[in-house]
Amino acid sequence: MLNSEEGKIALKLLSEGYQDAKKLMKAPNFSKLLNYYNDVTGFEETNHIAIMHHFIDMYGPDCENCEKPYRTETATFCPKCGNKRQI
Repeated sequence: MLNSEEGKIALKLLSEGYQDAKKLMKAPNFSKLLNYYNDVTGFEETNHIAIMHHFIDMYGPDCENCEKPYRTETATFCPKCGNKRQI
């Protein structure tokens, strides 16, 4: 998962991949983004779009029971363990 600052860098690299492709009239090259993600997380992702789903800010707080993040900030049910939280 990428924190806020890492997410901003990832979005910038994604944008650069599209902009370079537009300028050079070639297929987009997201190797900078993929390499950055690998350096930060240690996971060798091959799909640039998958990285855009790995921003910690997209998810809610950690479950009090199993410590997995809730799917949204307002979620009251943890799909991992079934815990119901009070908001």
